[in-house]
Amino acid sequence: MASGDPPGELRRSLGLRDASALVIGTVIGTGVFLKTAPMTQAVGSPLAVMVAWAVAGALSFTGALAYAELGAMYPHAGGEYVYLREAWGRLPGFLYGWTRFWIGTPGSIAAYAVGAATFADGLLPIGGARVPVAVGLIGVFTALNCLTVAFGGRVQSIMTALKLTIVLGLAVMVIGGSGGDWGRLGGGTAHWGVSAFGAATLAALWATDGWNNLPMAAGEVRDPERNVPRALVVGMLIVLGLYVLVNLAFFYALPLESIVTSNSDAYKDAPAVATRAAESVLGSAGVRVISVAFVLSALGAMNGSILTSARVPYAMAKDKLFFAALGRVSTRTGVPVIAVIVQGAWACVLASSGSFDQLTNYVVFASWVFYALAAAGVIALRIRHPGLARPFRVPFYPWLPVVFVLTSIALLAVTIWNAPTESAIGLGFIAAGVPAYAIARRTR
Repeated sequence: MASGDPPGELRRSLGLRDASALVIGTVIGTGVFLKTAPMTQAVGSPLAVMVAWAVAGALSFTGALAYAELGAMYPHAGGEYVYLREAWGRLPGFLYGWTRFWIGTPGSIAAYAVGAATFADGLLPIGGARVPVAVGLIGVFTALNCLTVAFGGRVQSIMTALKLTIVLGLAVMVIGGSGGDWGRLGGGTAHWGVSAFGAATLAALWATDGWNNLPMAAGEVRDPERNVPRALVVGMLIVLGLYVLVNLAFFYALPLESIVTSNSDAYKDAPAVATRAAESVLGSAGVRVISVAFVLSALGAMNGSILTSARVPYAMAKDKLFFAALGRVSTRTGVPVIAVIVQGAWACVLASSGSFDQLTNYVVFASWVFYALAAAGVIALRIRHPGLARPFRVPFYPWLPVVFVLTSIALLAVTIWNAPTESAIGLGFIAAGVPAYAIARRTR
């Protein structure tokens, strides 16, 4: 137990290395392998794809800076729930936690688990047992995260290190290979229209999502006023640098038409662009290498999500706005064990039902509503509470938060235009929390 942590309370056991590994591990999931092909199909050229990655990376990094200021101000468990509560009141915070608990977190965990099982099929004879394997993976990592948070942090650090080594090594080998051509970066015909470029940027944003996870576990980070901002900044810089390198490797190694057609039936169960790039330098062994990389990426992101996300219902329960049992902390391990188990059980249900993909599509829209509100909270809190201690301040204030909020609104508008049904359902999930909040208030 960390010094000064009383029994039955969260323990500040995560250092800067563990916190940085959480940022890197939860952001680098499957998107870096899967999104280059649909992005290229949308915008038509490597240059436009790289610009879309740059826009998404800059936007995500700006959001991480806003969360760094908020995380240093409120170094408590709960992340966005706490920020929205302090900036805008209990209802917006509750609606975030409501959406996250029922759909966002378990849907993501289920997606990562099924993805890991799918790509493990290239290494082990899983066959038609992917769903049982996925449920088993959720169970194993849920159990691991019921142990001390320090143990969960070590698991995350090891998996992140392995993931970075394999992905970085593969990218360097591809770029160092002799079969590529840098002239391919100038090929194709770029489509810069709002719909096409917006779709590519949204795909890249999905791949850079996850920077909001670490603040959820800020209550277990040592010296959080310093380490939460540092981990967010360092972690995101590493992620974005790796993404640029990996995509350069893809376009260097493969002709444009090979990338555009990577969703063919022959590759329907594989991250085709990454597989083909690996095959270009490693031959048939490249398929196994990329399978290992994908499994590690998916499991690392799943472990980070399990560790951090259970702290949201924990914080809501401590405010007496959610099931009281979810706010209980094990006196032995210092972990909100019931919240972790319930979260894992619901993820298993979604993985078994096969409905997680559609559900997470709905919630992507809802997530950016809360990201925009949280970033706007930086401005609101500076105006209303200028005297609060801010160990970290967003640079170029207020321009960076304003740009993030306005860009988020523009992306939400594009999403409503391109996918009105999914957007409406996402808002419906949020709205369903309003009567639940009213009930919670009456029964506090």
